[in-house]
Amino acid sequence: MSRFLHDDFLLSTETGRALFHEVAKRLPIVDLHSHLPAADIAGNRRFETLTDLWLEDDHYKWRAMRLAGVEERLVTGDADPWERFAAWARIVPGLIRNPLHLWTHLELRRVFGIDLPLGPNTARQIWEEANRRLPELPARTLLERFGVAAVATTDDPADELAAHGRHEGPPAMIPTFRPDAAHALLEDPVAWNAWADRLGAGDDLESLLGALAAAHAWFAAAGGRASDHGAAVLPDVDRNPALASATVRGVRSGQPAAARGRDAVLLEVLSLSARLAFAADGVLQLHLGPFRDVSPRVRARVGPGAGADAVGDYQQGPGLVRFLAALERDGALPRTILYNANPADDTLFATVAGAFARPGVTTLVQWGPPWWFNDHEDGMRRQLDVLSRTGRLASFVGMVSDSRSLLSMTRHELFRRILCDTIGRDVDAGLVPNDPELLGTIVRGVCVDNAVRWFGL
Repeated sequence: MSRFLHDDFLLSTETGRALFHEVAKRLPIVDLHSHLPAADIAGNRRFETLTDLWLEDDHYKWRAMRLAGVEERLVTGDADPWERFAAWARIVPGLIRNPLHLWTHLELRRVFGIDLPLGPNTARQIWEEANRRLPELPARTLLERFGVAAVATTDDPADELAAHGRHEGPPAMIPTFRPDAAHALLEDPVAWNAWADRLGAGDDLESLLGALAAAHAWFAAAGGRASDHGAAVLPDVDRNPALASATVRGVRSGQPAAARGRDAVLLEVLSLSARLAFAADGVLQLHLGPFRDVSPRVRARVGPGAGADAVGDYQQGPGLVRFLAALERDGALPRTILYNANPADDTLFATVAGAFARPGVTTLVQWGPPWWFNDHEDGMRRQLDVLSRTGRLASFVGMVSDSRSLLSMTRHELFRRILCDTIGRDVDAGLVPNDPELLGTIVRGVCVDNAVRWFGL
């Protein structure tokens, strides 16, 4: 029987173990999609308690606590920090096979040197030891502990990027342009107009797109290399600037947008971002597929993005293909990363990505790393298998944390172990040559080098 989280966990072959310990483990992390608060990194925030570090923004943990029947005041409320941590500790033993169980214990080990299983009987001891160590572990030290060389935040176009302006690395902190409010808030004229005013937009579509373009240039000047966009599904319709313009004018006058109008604005914003990325040799990222905020109770009590989301069952192919093909016809298809929430869409997204190419660019459209409901062992293995069999593993830009927690960089370690194990198994099965130099180059590329080159860092 193996020891819990032993040095070779997830590594089943000698080749895989060598690739991880001699190559992947030693590489820096370049995390090019996260939701980490830029102000925490720039200000080198010191966390008062483990609750602040673990439970303040982590909707994964919030979701798990609600599933165990924990009352909301202990999940996101104003309960005492120890009470909230104790509530989390009580449910952790029942989370075996959920990635939260593995992440929790890996974070305790890698950051605090604590190898006790977290549960009701160990909660107080772990709480006291972790809190004793926290003063010596401000935000940038935590990232340094994981070997993070660069991290990309996700930022609204109306953000003045003040935190990025005052940040002094390491690590490098890169803003990412995320203009979802331009279409996501259209049902709420009060909220949309307040956002548009902060952005500096006028009363029509042309002014909105002009303000977004100016913000995109500002992000690029601050080191930004990508825009990022979240949507349930891309509409399978052609662009309709006239409808988009009428929608913007209507919302400016206080009229909530209908679905067709929201879709029209979405396509205008995406098309603008794609063309700006193409002109700047930047990157367009598309996150597609979730049902968001499906619980009215949680939405009313906590707000959006609080862990009450689900995998959506939209038909993703037609709108996605139409959008990318239109950009290619116009000679404006940039480097693009596609992320899907529904694992049933894995092969669709992988093969759509592989259908588009441009001479001189390695893998112009990438199927991205396993995202959200897929960033666990099975999701990572499945992603690597589908990508390898339908595309080009050697070009893959690797894993991202997609997290609001500074401790979530452990996801890179899990991905690297699974990558090395996947290759090692193929070597042992006689499917891949046992060429340490070739395999080491591929592992280094997937873990860090490809992302650095592809994003132009």
